[in-house]
Amino acid sequence: MSWRFELVVEPYGGVAEGPAWDGTGLLFTQIHACRIMRYDPASGGCAVFRENTNYANGLMFDPEGKLYGCQGGGRAIVRFEGDGETTVLADRYEGKRLNLPNDLAIDLQGRIWFTDPWYEGAAGDWSNDRSLKELDHDSVYRLDPKPAGRWDIARVTFDTTRPNGILFSLDYKTLYVAQSGRLAEEKRQLRAYPVREDGTLGSPDTLHDFGEWRGIDGMTLDTEGNIVATAGTSEGGPGPMIYVFSPSGEALEMHPVPCKKPTNCSFAEEGLSTLYVTSIDGHLFRARTDRQGRLLYPPL
Repeated sequence: MSWRFELVVEPYGGVAEGPAWDGTGLLFTQIHACRIMRYDPASGGCAVFRENTNYANGLMFDPEGKLYGCQGGGRAIVRFEGDGETTVLADRYEGKRLNLPNDLAIDLQGRIWFTDPWYEGAAGDWSNDRSLKELDHDSVYRLDPKPAGRWDIARVTFDTTRPNGILFSLDYKTLYVAQSGRLAEEKRQLRAYPVREDGTLGSPDTLHDFGEWRGIDGMTLDTEGNIVATAGTSEGGPGPMIYVFSPSGEALEMHPVPCKKPTNCSFAEEGLSTLYVTSIDGHLFRARTDRQGRLLYPPL
């Protein structure tokens, strides 16, 4: 089945990211406008859901419907409270400021796993200055909930440079990480890390290597365990695409997206068979698919 992408929200001129389905509407971030938008498929309307998000990027709901996000400007993982407040869960590792938290995944135990790359400009002009980078690595971390609202942070990757999208397998025993470097010497790969009982990660398998071309930015899962991912660019190579990878890394499908660079994606709407895709220029697209998404929230 060929997926036809329909433009549902016009580009605003900055990066759109973080699509997250709340059960009746799709939330997504307009990073450089520092706001979260909400698209209502029933009415076709799109409105501001939250402002002053400090360059929020990735979003995700936990099993209870609480909304979490990666705040680039605050260099933090936060929870967006229902009363409009924002709670910082973590903004440092070993006393040093995090880089620019990018994307996150939440497991059945309520632990938050997130990527922390430094992409120049991702949080405004100040983030072009790499001298402000306090950590000497770009890693994946795990946040463990503790009593009294406290969270412990642990570093779980030691081989990543600019990790981006992050996703759990159906059984939560594998963590998929997009290793998405920009420099020629950096890798652009889809990696699969086994999750050990103690919450550490084993050595990864490389499921797909994108070579010199832009690798995965964001990804989501279908009910068969396949990885649906945004990758590629209009500048060359295979072009801007939605890839569908099997759990073993076989490229099952490729669907062109009519933009320069697709950034992230999520299944949504009734039956979770409609895929929404954000772009580097702020588009929001959707396509009817022959697949069904697996989301942590809301349950089917």
